[in-house]
Amino acid sequence: MVMGDMEMSTDLLVIGGGPGGYGAAFRAVDLGLDVILVEQRQRLGGLCLHAGCIPAKTLLHLTQLLDETRRAKKMGLHFGEPEIDLAALRNWQQQVITSMADNLTNLGKRRGVLVLRGRARFSGAGAVRLEGAEISGIKFKQAIIATGSRPRLLPGLVLSPGGRIMDSTAALALTEIPKTLLVVGGGYVGLELGSIYASLGSRVTLMEKQDRLLAKADADLVAPLQARLAEQFAATHLATRVEGLEETEAGVTVRYTQGGKTTEQPAEHVLLTIGRIPNSDDLGLEHTGVSLDSRGFIKIDDQLRTTDARIFAAGDVTGGVMLAHKATRQGRIAAEVIGGKKVGFDVRAIPAVVYTEPQIAWCGLTEEGARRENIPHAVQRYLLQDSGRTMNGFTKLLSHPADGRILGVGLVGGDAEGFIGEAALAIEMGALAEDLALVLHPYPTMAEGQ
Repeated sequence: MVMGDMEMSTDLLVIGGGPGGYGAAFRAVDLGLDVILVEQRQRLGGLCLHAGCIPAKTLLHLTQLLDETRRAKKMGLHFGEPEIDLAALRNWQQQVITSMADNLTNLGKRRGVLVLRGRARFSGAGAVRLEGAEISGIKFKQAIIATGSRPRLLPGLVLSPGGRIMDSTAALALTEIPKTLLVVGGGYVGLELGSIYASLGSRVTLMEKQDRLLAKADADLVAPLQARLAEQFAATHLATRVEGLEETEAGVTVRYTQGGKTTEQPAEHVLLTIGRIPNSDDLGLEHTGVSLDSRGFIKIDDQLRTTDARIFAAGDVTGGVMLAHKATRQGRIAAEVIGGKKVGFDVRAIPAVVYTEPQIAWCGLTEEGARRENIPHAVQRYLLQDSGRTMNGFTKLLSHPADGRILGVGLVGGDAEGFIGEAALAIEMGALAEDLALVLHPYPTMAEGQ
């Protein structure tokens, strides 16, 4: 690395310190590359660690404890009414985040990754300018863009800090527990956050523009969760499109369309979870050869190359499935391609988990996807109630009818998160259904259902 008063140079510049960015940087250094990582936050981890995945999972762990103590009454175990200390809860949440961020920082230091805090914008071929950093610019041989995504808002809507309309980041700060909350969006973010607030005492109503929840998962996987939410939420309105939100002194005026009729109604607080958009609009990409698709996502090939020979991209900014583990894998592959390895992103089974009660997890081909694409498949189901322990939910296995090769797996029930990895391994290995059946699982556990 060449040091200078105003500029630096490096083999690899990584823009973004989230899972895709630090995954790429760590792997690149391991391969002998000189790496600079530029990140706007104080510490590595990105939105996922500081205002997304991890804060949500800490709160979901808490609500799971609450739900278990409530269910314990049926088993003859009685607890007093819980007292929720929001300040202590936030402090505990921050301790978890800080500990994980410290671990990432230490990993980066041990590897020799130079992390600069600031905002990077491309200024020309092989160069970026920095804002808010100790130096003014960096020249690079190769670069990886891993700037992630942000919550999508309704057209014209501007959120104010501490306002009654929240995005997922504001909701996870948990500054208060509103008496009532309208959640807009029936994807995994809306369902997880809605479940958190409902468990903490909010009366939650959900509106989803599709005619079902979790449109990317098979409907039969979602059915047990939907039955649970019917008990947990005050109401769930499907095929309901929110057209506009207007914050007032008394609350929020919600304008929505349902059954062809547009109506307005008040809400105390609103949580908006209607998808995400890529952080590609403020990078100076007009000074590069990088191309974007119609929604602003960076176009890449199987080796994570963009349409600019010097630049790669990984994670949410490239679109598709937006999950941290996918971003990390993409970042590592981009680093390996730059390091001269003949690799590509050819993952067949990206596991997805919805951390609700019950949990839903799936990977590989879905049953509805197989039908759409006319892919031959056979379906086997195992009810968890049939195991030696009292559980709700089931396991679904899709296999090829000709050779028994496993195509996809879906799980519904407690600890689905812990078992979907085994299913992903089976799919990636090209295992047969009978191979999985021959694995001896402990009894009585949910693992028997795989």
